[in-house]
Amino acid sequence: MTASTLILRCATRGSALALAQGALATTALQAVDPRVEVPVLEITTQGDRDRVTPLTVLGGQGIFAAAVREAVLDGRADIAVHSLKDVPTTPVEGLTIAAILERADPRDAFVGSGGRRLAELPAGARIGTSASRRIAMIRAIRPDLVPAEIRGNVDTRLAKLAAGEYDGILLAAAGLARLGRIDEATQLFEAREFLPSPGQGAIAIECRSDDAATIAILEQIDHAHTRAAVTAERAVLAALGSGCDLAVGAFAEIDGSLITVRAMLGGDVEGEAPVFGDGAGAIKYADSLGRGLGERLREGYESAGGTRLG
Repeated sequence: MTASTLILRCATRGSALALAQGALATTALQAVDPRVEVPVLEITTQGDRDRVTPLTVLGGQGIFAAAVREAVLDGRADIAVHSLKDVPTTPVEGLTIAAILERADPRDAFVGSGGRRLAELPAGARIGTSASRRIAMIRAIRPDLVPAEIRGNVDTRLAKLAAGEYDGILLAAAGLARLGRIDEATQLFEAREFLPSPGQGAIAIECRSDDAATIAILEQIDHAHTRAAVTAERAVLAALGSGCDLAVGAFAEIDGSLITVRAMLGGDVEGEAPVFGDGAGAIKYADSLGRGLGERLREGYESAGGTRLG
């Protein structure tokens, strides 16, 4: 270490995927400033310790971000690296998402036993997923299949599939790719048809909101188009007043100065159909565009007999 070295202590979960994402963040930082060194502080979250209890019972996907954020707030780390889809939309006082890296593949991947695609599975086949959104999409496409709870990291889930516990599982394509296992996917769904989780495929880097020096470094690796797209997607979720556990999907695309968003709500309850909606406008209005779409989804969902949202 030299006198000019810039140390940014990085808090992240200790899973192989989280560490791979931390490495991507380090590479991006060192590309703009070779003086940067990023020692890693591995955090074990409640969701990592308890791999049996459904996430909805533990508190939703947000439990993965909470412990990592705490390490930044209490000064043990300077930055936190997250899968953006796991980060609740409600801001945390004292923290800011100062950088969002260029998005990887936002799509969902299906890994079927015996190399099968979703359409090739027999009625009654068990599909491993813990996400209400994926349950909703599966029920819309193949209502004869049986969604089954699955917990654990990517490697654990693939091992459970190989052991015959499921006939297929759903995973984020970006996660498979970052672990070098994308070739095991038997099907990749088009994002506008099988809507991903808001922010899926994007890596967020968070720091203390009063840490001007770190913010200045992180802003250099912020990807503007990715930020605009995920801002619109997450605004849909925010407008619904939800955490990460509702059946909400959203996908935004950018063409020049325009952004289009497609989103869905509901459908994870048997017999309930998801409500879909679309919006388009200028990139600078990404947040308000997403919020407006979220409100329309809420109205459509509730008028169709869905549970009233808070």
